[in-house]
Amino acid sequence: MLSLGIMKIGQKIFRTESCASTNDAAQNMALQGEEEGTVVLCEEQTAGRGTKGRKWYSARGKGLYLSIILRPRQRDLSLLPLTAGLAVRDALIESVNVFIQLKWPNDLIYEQKKLGGILCEGSFMGNELSHVILGIGLNVSHRREDFPEEFRSQAVSLKLAIKREVNKEALLSKLWEMLDFWYRDFLKGEKRQIMKAYEEFSVFSLGERIEVETEKEHIKGEYKGIDLRGQLLVRTQEKQRSLLAAEVIQVRGRSKEG
Repeated sequence: MLSLGIMKIGQKIFRTESCASTNDAAQNMALQGEEEGTVVLCEEQTAGRGTKGRKWYSARGKGLYLSIILRPRQRDLSLLPLTAGLAVRDALIESVNVFIQLKWPNDLIYEQKKLGGILCEGSFMGNELSHVILGIGLNVSHRREDFPEEFRSQAVSLKLAIKREVNKEALLSKLWEMLDFWYRDFLKGEKRQIMKAYEEFSVFSLGERIEVETEKEHIKGEYKGIDLRGQLLVRTQEKQRSLLAAEVIQVRGRSKEG
């Protein structure tokens, strides 16, 4: 029987002014036996990263940069980044009344601009999953000029969205609650509930034309949602494709006419 008696997420928090990467700091703690639910939270990352090794810009004191140690028993982690996205979405609605959309598999989107992202990294001992580090980066207090010039047209912060400062501690309190709720659904194997919720709040509408860039090919087709393994479903002229997050570099929406 699956035990859900984990320490609540956010019950133990290690705070630091600056670190290279909260995921790396949490990874070191996990290897030393730190318990599930423990959070590493910093004011600045000097070498923050996103998916595919992309650099994550972490302005000092402007965002929320955090990583959580998780120890799920299941090996299949494909729905975990999606689960975290749903938790962040709910936390933002309840704490600051901001409604965001989710872009498969890792991005948090507000009015077509990137508000944040999720980085999920699993560690294995042989064939056994040892632990997972779930990283979340969220733009909170950035002004437009706080973003590097090349990102200004694509990025947004909560302050820019609601035109006022955000109480970070209140947001974090709600975030721990929502992460705890959705993570327990993940542990209980509520795959269909997670999948359906993610599709509901996706930036892409079912049937919308999308373009997918992988390391090997460029795919055009209709967005058909995601499956129970968290794979992106695309209907091309030839067949329906199922794509893993690991093989996809970029997904772009197109007009339904285009």
